[in-house]
Amino acid sequence: MTIAILSLILLSYVLIANEHITHINKATIAMFAGVVGWILFVCTGTDFVMKMHEAEFAVFADGAVRTSLLVKQYIASHVFIRYGAALCSIVLYLLATMNIVQVLNVNGCFDFITDVVRAKDSRILLWGLVGFTCLISVNLDNLTTTVLMLTIMRRIVQQTRWRMWIGAAIVIAANCGGATTVIGDLTSLVVWTKGAVTPTDFTAALILPALVATIIPTALIARALPENIDIIRPAARYRGDESTLRLWQKLTMLVVGLGGLWFIPTFHRITLLPPFLGALCVLGVLWVLHELMNHRRIRSGQPLTVRDDIQFQFTVLQMIMYFVGIFMCVSLLIETGVMSSISEWCDEWIHNIYIMSVAMGLISAVLDNIALVLTAINIYPVTSDASVLSHLMDPAYAQAFIQNGQYWHLIIYSGCVAGCLLPIGNVSGYTLMKAEDVSVAWYARHIMPKVLLGWLVGLGIYFLVDLWLR
Repeated sequence: MTIAILSLILLSYVLIANEHITHINKATIAMFAGVVGWILFVCTGTDFVMKMHEAEFAVFADGAVRTSLLVKQYIASHVFIRYGAALCSIVLYLLATMNIVQVLNVNGCFDFITDVVRAKDSRILLWGLVGFTCLISVNLDNLTTTVLMLTIMRRIVQQTRWRMWIGAAIVIAANCGGATTVIGDLTSLVVWTKGAVTPTDFTAALILPALVATIIPTALIARALPENIDIIRPAARYRGDESTLRLWQKLTMLVVGLGGLWFIPTFHRITLLPPFLGALCVLGVLWVLHELMNHRRIRSGQPLTVRDDIQFQFTVLQMIMYFVGIFMCVSLLIETGVMSSISEWCDEWIHNIYIMSVAMGLISAVLDNIALVLTAINIYPVTSDASVLSHLMDPAYAQAFIQNGQYWHLIIYSGCVAGCLLPIGNVSGYTLMKAEDVSVAWYARHIMPKVLLGWLVGLGIYFLVDLWLR
């Protein structure tokens, strides 16, 4: 049955990587593979349970006769429930952050970005959009940031040709910026909640490589743009319109929303409660401010202006469902023992975390980086003491897999940055393909070499800094 489950997951990964050809939504494929895989696991789970949880099952059975029903009860109450709890924690966090952005967007809290970066000079416009994308992506996941910034770009840039170039820079900046914090990307969030990294150490290790990986391709894209581009002039505002909030109100809500998200790692460190509770706390405070600042319009029955919210919600919810499916697939790989086999093969035949990260980065350009990085995260266990892993590998090599070890940094960096080598390698790239009709061939010809250079230079910087600190 291991072969059947593994074949199902591998086939789903292939279909996910070819979504642009099959036009079958990858969230649908991931959910189908995850659900069917767990059904197969439960129906034939005796061998898996006895292989992976023999001692725990003996305690659970308490001398009772081992039956198929008893095994299913154990899987449901002791195996699947652990993955379900971890999955629900991350999904609740994503739902909370999605609603935070929605509240801010409804109240026009991001309008100032449009006013600041609007310029005919293409370089001012490009660097302005990239800079704000990086700043926002350190607090929000890269898909949410990309959708938001692409919407802002479409309000400014008139020609589709230049929106393709600038949109590519936004995707790169969102992924690189998200790689610098534990709340900036789905994969870094999973690594953090797993206990593999701590927020301060993670940011300190990756901020310089990620900045380099952003600056190099952006500078090269800027050279491809003309000096001036046509921009869309803003519509004249009616001076008597009191439906929008004042500037100080928008800034207050923006500081509470994004500043609150930045405080979540501290909230977790102080309370030891899951990060999604911190996000829900921020959302609650922000909603109270929303009600207070819009109380006149709410009492008068005047509808609030909603811009692009339906498309935004649909895109983010698709991403969440895709993550749910992939998470279930990865949990199956763990419970069937496939992950242990992969780690043993890597230890024997590769035995170098930099080679592993480069290989994973190249594969993530074709296979969605979320699926690949989530798989890589669960290949090795996390420990605070390398001696615990010394029976599996040599002590020097084991240092890379302890908490805040180089392995956890490199898989996030390579997954996020190298995932931008092609637009099919990350969910943000797919969003750009759909929004601006960007083809894989155009992206590979014009953007991939620039991303490749930035990724490798950033990787070299990480290596030199790590070598110097050791």
